[in-house]
Amino acid sequence: MFRSGELGRTHRERLRDNGFLTEVIKGWWMSTSPQTEPGDTTPWYSSFWAFCAEYCEARFGAEWHLSPEQSLMLQAEATQVPAQVVVCSPRASNNRTELLFGTSIYDLKQKEMPPPADLALREGLRLYTVEAALIRVPEAFFQRHPVEVQVALASLEPSSPLLSRLLEGGHTVVAGRIAGALRRIGRPDQADRIVRTMTAAGYDVRESDPFSEDANVVSAARPRAPIAGRLEALWQAHRQVVLAQMPPPPGLPADKAAYLRDVRDSYEQDAYHSLSIEGYSVTPELVERVRHGHWDPETRDRDRRDRDALAARGYFQAFERVRQDIGAILDGAHPGQRVRERAGEWYLQLFAPSVAAGMLKPQDLAGYRDQPVYIRASRHVPPRAEVVPDAMEALFGLLEQEEEPAVRAVLGHWMLGYVHPFPDGNGRMARFLMNVMLASGGYRWTVIRVQDRAGYMAALETASVAGDIAPFAGFIAARLGGR
Repeated sequence: MFRSGELGRTHRERLRDNGFLTEVIKGWWMSTSPQTEPGDTTPWYSSFWAFCAEYCEARFGAEWHLSPEQSLMLQAEATQVPAQVVVCSPRASNNRTELLFGTSIYDLKQKEMPPPADLALREGLRLYTVEAALIRVPEAFFQRHPVEVQVALASLEPSSPLLSRLLEGGHTVVAGRIAGALRRIGRPDQADRIVRTMTAAGYDVRESDPFSEDANVVSAARPRAPIAGRLEALWQAHRQVVLAQMPPPPGLPADKAAYLRDVRDSYEQDAYHSLSIEGYSVTPELVERVRHGHWDPETRDRDRRDRDALAARGYFQAFERVRQDIGAILDGAHPGQRVRERAGEWYLQLFAPSVAAGMLKPQDLAGYRDQPVYIRASRHVPPRAEVVPDAMEALFGLLEQEEEPAVRAVLGHWMLGYVHPFPDGNGRMARFLMNVMLASGGYRWTVIRVQDRAGYMAALETASVAGDIAPFAGFIAARLGGR
């Protein structure tokens, strides 16, 4: 992000005219690429939170913070770009500032700043702490955002200052609401402590469950990282929807060899479409040439330099590992455990040819990303790099615990893309994961065709941003076994 004064007019106009700068609002610019097409939201969505932090700091100094609702969303690792962010400040003017692509900031005037202990700074954003936000959000927030509330409550340690804040402010109604919520998520000891202590201090606390009756609430007897709690709550909230959309599993095949031959026969179509979805310019001829070993980076200079040939070779190597793992699952290996043990090998094979050709560094094969990553044209912002290991541990645990193959396939695919744990290759890894889990229920290998890319990406976006998994589950169900 840049302010107009940081660049001279001549330089600013040259950068703008050549596609390197785009105006956000008067006096504020963001860096873009000359290859950015009109209407591409990616540069803005990837810059959104950085802009909010810098813009608010410029307008209000240190006297601002996000609303309790938005603070709790971010503390619960709900990082998607909202249509509107509410910023509170004594220096605000109750004004809405229109931003790019239908987003906006509303600055809400308040009399004074909250106590410093109620605020936390995260990546430049001034947020309420989890405890302060839980006290300040209205009861309706518990019904509208049950996942985020569960995540926040599940992250609380026994030593959390929540009770002291309830006592200090005399928050009797809020105390009853939070006690009821804690009891609903399986924390009766903490609920009893709040009610008992508040009552002993002379407050009349009436416990009530603020969640709706049909809310899918996950038991959280022990504190856990917010990202882990989020994935577990989302899995629980979505699994029945998936089961309603997907046909029952056929069961493991009697003829395992025939099933594996069918997987092998799907390779050409699968590689062509999966790589094409990711923007590689591959042809069936290239896929077949690589498959049959006619790929020689030692003597063919083009094979060594060609990004598409390297991607095709990596896909073939990874596909072969995936097919081996399906064979192990058909022989009785636990699907979730097998994926936990072997997913790293799939990723390694995807990119080993690019490392051998010198197009990637060896350390790029180390595993999870250590930088922010953004999905083209998506309002979903994947979790911060520092929480990715916790997220993947939670995902592997969910895959191991889930009994329904269809749920493992649909939610495993979507959730791996939601976390986006790798620097590259997340879509290919998600589709491999989906097909391994489909195989564990006897479903045929399913190819997602490049012609369906728009609907595929839209369904994933709806799941990640709107919290509705039904379109994606329906999309997969309609294409089961497709070539």
